[in-house]
Amino acid sequence: MFKQLFQRETVVRRHRDAPLARSRRRYLEHCAGRGLAQSTLRSIAIQLLPAARFWPAEATGAIARPQIEAMAARWIAERPGRRSAAAGRALVQCTVSWLRFAGRLATPPPPTVPHADRLAEFATSLRQERGLSASTVATYAAHVTAFLRGRCSARRSLAEVTITDLDRHLADQAARGLAKPTIRSHAGALRAFFRHGAAAGWARPGLAAAIPLPRIYSGETVPVGPAWTDVQRLLGAATGDRPGDLRARAILLLLAVYGLRSGEVRILRLEDLDWEAETLRVRRPKTGGTPVYPLARSVGDAILRYLQEVRPPCARREIFLTFSKPPRPLSRAAMWQIVGSRMRSLGIDTRPCGPHALRHACAQRLLDAGFSMKAIGDCLGHRDPASTAVYARVDLARLRQVADLDLEGLA
Repeated sequence: MFKQLFQRETVVRRHRDAPLARSRRRYLEHCAGRGLAQSTLRSIAIQLLPAARFWPAEATGAIARPQIEAMAARWIAERPGRRSAAAGRALVQCTVSWLRFAGRLATPPPPTVPHADRLAEFATSLRQERGLSASTVATYAAHVTAFLRGRCSARRSLAEVTITDLDRHLADQAARGLAKPTIRSHAGALRAFFRHGAAAGWARPGLAAAIPLPRIYSGETVPVGPAWTDVQRLLGAATGDRPGDLRARAILLLLAVYGLRSGEVRILRLEDLDWEAETLRVRRPKTGGTPVYPLARSVGDAILRYLQEVRPPCARREIFLTFSKPPRPLSRAAMWQIVGSRMRSLGIDTRPCGPHALRHACAQRLLDAGFSMKAIGDCLGHRDPASTAVYARVDLARLRQVADLDLEGLA
């Protein structure tokens, strides 16, 4: 591997004779398998040398990030003025990725959450009593966790929480620039949490009802996705042969053609594809349904190429996996990175700028093609017709933009 990256024999020998050469070579081969350019691989190999020097082969045990940062600081101090802080940060990130691949990165314990037992009890009630999906429960729990960490402590009883504490927390969220629907989601989660607490006897009665919900007027938050020409540009930019492009193209097509939610793509399994019948089965955690769609040729071809050429070989049944070892299903953040980063690089500016934007684009395309609200709702998996009707308001909003044009001079 080193001979492929460097031409001079002295440089090859330096990399080959440095500590942990086998581990570094295996990591470089892994990066090459992900389709990284030769210049990027050379940069990684060079950055791994100081890390290998600080952790020789006889070193054992996992290495924590603070140790890596201290190593980078010593590396910069060796040549002050010639090695920048940015170079140190790059060294840290490269070393973290290498050690994670090698199984030697110490995973820090998750931060504690005050009153974690009450939070777990609340999450269980959402699943078992209200039948909410795992994604919705996770969102509720994240909102409540933010409040517990910011305004509570393990020593303070939840019965002592006042409406002032809750108002200040919601004001903090607004100060961060969060959109009104997001703040309303925070408030709704806290209402549900303290309503559950009052019923269980560990929160003040009436506190939940006092939490204000920001009013959102009808049509105030019409969803706007990218234009279909932008979607085509996005798909056209993911036509390369690199593993990341092959995986991204299959994901982008599923989001844009079928209007799937991010979570629905992440839980797709190999058995959900029926190649003989040319169908795709989608499990919808939000509604509990499992509709079967005809498998479009472009989507099927993209998925098949990803499966045959770049999907990591493993026993997992999920279709889309990480390229890092061990392979695991994509996270919500990974989906946002795959879609959002590509949209931003092409200058496609929408809110949201991620997987859900393509769902909106799919809905708008169906509406423009003349499909009925019932057909669009069935395609998107809406339980409530009102969820589909919002896209009719998108069209009305566009008509208003036309009406607002300066028509002076026309009869």
